[in-house]
Amino acid sequence: MNINNSVRTKAPALGVCYYPEHWPESIWSEDARRMRELGIRVVRIGEFAWSRLEPRDGVYELEWLERALSVLHAAGLSVVLGTPTATPPHWLVDKMSDMLALDSEGRARKFGSRRHYCFSHAGYSGACARIVSIIAERFGQNPAVIGWQTDNEYGCHDTVESYSDAARDAFRQWCARKYGEIDQLNHAWGNVFWSMELIGFDQIELPNLTVTEANPAHRLDFQRFSSDQLVAFNRRQVEILRKFSPGRAIIHNFMGSFTAFDHYALSHDLDVAAWDSYPLGFLERSNHAEAFKLRYMRVGDPDFQAFHHDLYRGCGNGRWWVMEQQPGAVNWGKWNPVPAHGAVRLWTHEAIAAGAEVVSYFRWRQAPFAQEQMHEGLLLPDSKPNAAYEEVARVAAEIDALAPYPDTRRAAVALVFDYESAWAWRIQPQGEDFSYPDLVFAFYRGLRRAGASVDIVPPDPAAVEGRRLVIAPGLFAPTTAFVAALENCGAVVLCGPRAGAKTADFQIPPDLPPGPLRGLVDITLSRVESLRPEVEIKVGSRGAIIRWREFMSLRGDTVAELQMADGEIALARNGSSFYLAGWPDEQLMDLIYEKLFHKAGLDYLALGECLRIRDQGDWRYFFNYGACSLDLRPFCKGFSFLLAGETLDPCSLAIATLTASR
Repeated sequence: MNINNSVRTKAPALGVCYYPEHWPESIWSEDARRMRELGIRVVRIGEFAWSRLEPRDGVYELEWLERALSVLHAAGLSVVLGTPTATPPHWLVDKMSDMLALDSEGRARKFGSRRHYCFSHAGYSGACARIVSIIAERFGQNPAVIGWQTDNEYGCHDTVESYSDAARDAFRQWCARKYGEIDQLNHAWGNVFWSMELIGFDQIELPNLTVTEANPAHRLDFQRFSSDQLVAFNRRQVEILRKFSPGRAIIHNFMGSFTAFDHYALSHDLDVAAWDSYPLGFLERSNHAEAFKLRYMRVGDPDFQAFHHDLYRGCGNGRWWVMEQQPGAVNWGKWNPVPAHGAVRLWTHEAIAAGAEVVSYFRWRQAPFAQEQMHEGLLLPDSKPNAAYEEVARVAAEIDALAPYPDTRRAAVALVFDYESAWAWRIQPQGEDFSYPDLVFAFYRGLRRAGASVDIVPPDPAAVEGRRLVIAPGLFAPTTAFVAALENCGAVVLCGPRAGAKTADFQIPPDLPPGPLRGLVDITLSRVESLRPEVEIKVGSRGAIIRWREFMSLRGDTVAELQMADGEIALARNGSSFYLAGWPDEQLMDLIYEKLFHKAGLDYLALGECLRIRDQGDWRYFFNYGACSLDLRPFCKGFSFLLAGETLDPCSLAIATLTASR
């Protein structure tokens, strides 16, 4: 597995999402001409068009799509064609009403929007295979089509888990395959507790509507099963597309802050991982303080987009896109401000700096009807340019001027992100505000403040080879193979808090946490506590533990590096491996990273809150998320500027290169 060792073979391209079925055919050619003129090269179409492709059962109308592809191709545009399985039409629901997913309260997820299906329903899976086969056979060799997007935003609107009869029956089969004997399942789940022991797999129910908390091991296996069902659903489409359309890239567009299925597992079947980037919408939905939201309301969190760029580059093994980039106000936040002037340009270049092959804007023209009519596009509903139109033109010109781009290199710093850990700590947070994604993101933000370029990686042994610093917070149940890789990779390693706290069966390790990680740092964790929001435990004279803390005793050659004000150990070290016994605030995070960077031989740059750096090959990108101009001279010694200069304006970027390289 070659994690994040990608090579950019050509300049990045700009794209746009387009819905020819929404507009009169008489304007398609003009739209295509204007896209090409603007600098657009890739167009995504078709992912919601099932009712137009098959208006009635077995009646196919594909000619309009053929004409749309011809129009786009004639204008010099390349097309990513979506499979329409996120929006099954009403006639299909009428035909098999039990295809609808049920939520955790047992209510049907009804027709009237999208994603109204259960991944475990065999009849719906068959219908999907049929429509995908029809489309792939018809358009798989079309010269306009360079790639396929499977479905759309798997799991959006809480649709990974279904509590239907189809899901229950499939879950029973999944458990039987995994455990073989019911006694093995009883042991793994600890079913002796509360007399939950079963005598057959046909007694397994789904972990909803229980009187009180369901068994955490049961819930974790149901989450694993639900993820596997989604991955298998996607794989069936991929196999059809590879059969009828060989050589075209297969892509899926993931979302931000979404962990309900294993994106690494699904990405094994893709050629390219993509995600849908909405910086302002995600900021409004975040749990940040109101002051933070006000500060960044028009430009977005300085680290949120970058985190997902790095995550999905890791999923895609280096190849990744932004399939939907916010170009204006969205319609789904609590509040929906418009981006600052320059923000769309900044977001686009930041994705490119992280290695994006394509940045595609959502959408070409704002729809005047239905649920997303308040979601802005590059054009207004009357086809006049919206505010982002000129920014996109500017970015397109800058891409042409900057080419050729350098390779995207494997980063010296790796941050481990694990979907099973996200499931486990959501199931058993032990504190109201404990969130594994938030924990990992806090460590990521600290790395960004330190000026690091980061690869986010799965807990896979190959992912840590050749690194100088590896960070693995909250890793639920690390495998012995991964722990061995950490021991032998030669990097400085930081684990904790909550790393190694459980076995894969969701049980406390027999010899107490951190379980197998004791081979890295020889300690024992005997107790933990979650802390109220107003509580902090000081660590020395700089920083504090917040939210979560652990009680640690040292063994062997392990020594204490930092202590808490009450005498408990905050940071332990054994050689080049460290364990942190709590959730650090930003000051403590910075202090710890100064230590780790020095030990790993890495430059520690104190960038502050608004300046961010990304190194790509011999280029260094600078991004200013703040409201004031910034002096870049402390961070660009030995560089000459390709774009902008030593003073960086608000909501803008600069690019420099090592003087000897260009």
